Amino acid sequence: MAQFQINYLGCGSATPTLRHLPSCQVIDFRNNLMMVDCGEGAQLSMRRARLKYSRLSHIFLSHLHGDHCLGLPGLLSTLALTGKEGGTITIHTFKEGAAIFRRIMDFFCRETPFDIQYDIIAPGTNDVIWESDALEVRAFPLIHRVPTTGFIFKEKPKLRHIIGDAVAFHQVPVREMQAIKAGADFVKPDGTVIANERLTRPADPSMSYAYCSDTVFSEAVARAVEGVDVLYHEATYLDAEHEKAHMRFHSTAAEAARVAQLAGVKRLVLGHFSKQYADEEGHLAEARAIFPDTIAANEGLRIDLL
Repeated sequence: MAQFQINYLGCGSATPTLRHLPSCQVIDFRNNLMMVDCGEGAQLSMRRARLKYSRLSHIFLSHLHGDHCLGLPGLLSTLALTGKEGGTITIHTFKEGAAIFRRIMDFFCRETPFDIQYDIIAPGTNDVIWESDALEVRAFPLIHRVPTTGFIFKEKPKLRHIIGDAVAFHQVPVREMQAIKAGADFVKPDGTVIANERLTRPADPSMSYAYCSDTVFSEAVARAVEGVDVLYHEATYLDAEHEKAHMRFHSTAAEAARVAQLAGVKRLVLGHFSKQYADEEGHLAEARAIFPDTIAANEGLRIDLL
């Protein structure tokens, strides 16, 4: 079972091509699937990646341009026919997106064997929009031609590790273990306090992943994603076309690398490539000159954060 895995299903821009599909990623967190953007071909890419439809529970849409959301009606229709019985799929989107997709689903697929809920994201939101016991998802604003949001998927602090010999020596009851893992000291029946540091080792670090879809270069974005383990940042163009990129509210590979550098992230993944390029070698060279730990996304790429 994947603990925290990013599956890249589409990393092109604007339209599907023979090399790349439009934007789509699936985060596999402890056997629960969360999709980020849903461009055309998303459902077929899920099949190719052997990601089970039945485990999909959340879909986060960064914005309402077709290459980021037009795969959603087909995916939901297929789930209704073959893929998911019971439960809920929550779609996190702007209010306009909820209105559009409610109308489409009401026309094409009025009845589904699962519930569809819409969680409305207000433009400009910079806050946690969903959380579980172990994970939180934060939205933050990007700068594009229409309201657009980025997402940070961050593990909550983990429990400390029990030192077996120490808890045996101090005769710690099983009923106290969870509290000790969470950082509590142990108080013996005679009142003696055993410090937590004597009973446990530090917890494993919590991991984080940031998704920056369509956006111009912005130091505010760099501040928002500061310190994440892996940053996905759009790199539609090479820097030779930075004027075109800015005019269309996109970024170059060099600008994506500058965001990674400013934010102090550990690893950069480039994506959202324009169809005008035959390959991503130029993007990689440009970005690595600024931020060496850079890779290019491709359909089928998997990254395990744990």
